[in-house]
Amino acid sequence: MGPLAGVRIVELAGIGPGPFAAMLLADMGATVIRVDRTQAADLGVALPPRMNIMNRGRRSVAVDLKSEAGREVVLRLVEQADGLLEGFRPGVTERLGLGPDVCHARNPRLIYGRMTGYGQDGPMSSVAGHDINYISLAGVLSTIGERGRKPVPPLNLVGDFGGGGMFLAFGMVCGILEARQSGRGQVVDTAMTEGAAMLANMFFSFRPTGSWTEQRGDNVLDGGAHFYDTYETSDGGYIAVGAIEKVFYVKLLSLMGLNPAEFEPQHDKTKWPAWKARFAAVFKTKTRAEWTAILEHEDACATPVLSTSEAMQHPHNRARHAFVEHHGLEQVAPAPRFSRTAAKLDLPPPLPGEHTAAVLADFGFSGAEIESLKTSGAVG
Repeated sequence: MGPLAGVRIVELAGIGPGPFAAMLLADMGATVIRVDRTQAADLGVALPPRMNIMNRGRRSVAVDLKSEAGREVVLRLVEQADGLLEGFRPGVTERLGLGPDVCHARNPRLIYGRMTGYGQDGPMSSVAGHDINYISLAGVLSTIGERGRKPVPPLNLVGDFGGGGMFLAFGMVCGILEARQSGRGQVVDTAMTEGAAMLANMFFSFRPTGSWTEQRGDNVLDGGAHFYDTYETSDGGYIAVGAIEKVFYVKLLSLMGLNPAEFEPQHDKTKWPAWKARFAAVFKTKTRAEWTAILEHEDACATPVLSTSEAMQHPHNRARHAFVEHHGLEQVAPAPRFSRTAAKLDLPPPLPGEHTAAVLADFGFSGAEIESLKTSGAVG
């Protein structure tokens, strides 16, 4: 059931990167218990609970975290867990009586994962924000967009999911491995601003070399180069071109019906605008399907730009089972893949509190205790 089988994680329900990290851990076989609220809260998610794929693979208990009995429920779960995930602003779990010191007093080996935009300290730590704010402060947003036009947010992939959720999941696994050696827990302070900057570390390293300018659309990988951009086809589709290496560049030009000798030297930036215009004119002569038939299976690094629904039906993705239907929902399959301890999708996204009684029983609560907690409203 995955390489993390046997690992237990308590997830204090939140939005965006926290659930994404919990999904990654659950996909890999960890037992993740999602602690939802007993009353509906605005988590910024419009999806019905059963449709929220990021909550897949785990059971939900509903707990009133503001009640003493509810806090005790969470602490008893923590006693038997390897890790806890929370995505509140700094200081919130401390005020709830569920901060790292309290949890480590119950379980000294616990890895306490914290997800915030700006980190647990610093002058911005308590300020509200979202992905676009974190990647702007990280210096990443300024690099994305066309020359002479405003920065373009890359959905919320870079801050929330790349710089946030994946770094939190990575940090949790690192912490759990270390705790198994040392017997001691610790706090994992994950800041989306810092994770986003880390994703862009290669571009920070380019700065002192002079090989990268801070002008959008002026560089190889930001759409400045004619050989690394998207081009519209005659039917309104697009082809993505990424022929960076010389051998691929020459192949692309040949398949486009162009003379490679006329497009040298490849990295002469003064000629890029004219060459981009030539590329644009050539790609406009055929449909996306026609260009796909010419380019996709050649070493020209050129592929069709697919919609999400088209990506699900692409022959390569279907052959790899990259997308699956699970409990009636089409979704992305777990990644990466393991040859021996393969990940396997298990539970569908839960309703808040759907598994309260069963989870508490699994964690050693008696039937009488569970009924008392329900009656008092501490759990639901």
